[in-house]
Amino acid sequence: MTKRRILIVDDEADIRAVAQLSLEINTEWEVLTASSGAEGLQVALDQKPDAILLDVMMPDLDGPTTWEKLQEEPATQEIPVIFLTAKVQAAEQRRYAQLGVKAVLTKPFDPVQLGNQVIEALGWEG
Repeated sequence: MTKRRILIVDDEADIRAVAQLSLEINTEWEVLTASSGAEGLQVALDQKPDAILLDVMMPDLDGPTTWEKLQEEPATQEIPVIFLTAKVQAAEQRRYAQLGVKAVLTKPFDPVQLGNQVIEALGWEG
């Protein structure tokens, strides 16, 4: 079985670190990180991760705009994206889900459950 690669895009270093550590400890995945939407786009193009955890609220290039740019690029449009957001209102969650992302996970997330949540959202086998 090939090792899955996950890209975490979040402007908050603490969130990136917790998510990366959580996924590395609880799964066999390789975890890539990016601190901005623009950096995330470049890493996605260069590394072709199996999935992307994408923060919704970031300066400059926010999550929905980054997602749209990923969809415009043939090399990245098939990569499944899961939004991470602190906005937990149902209307906002529905709006994000209607964009076509695979799931919307709320922050703060449970580090112990993050890998399982990704597996479930993407239909992967653990």
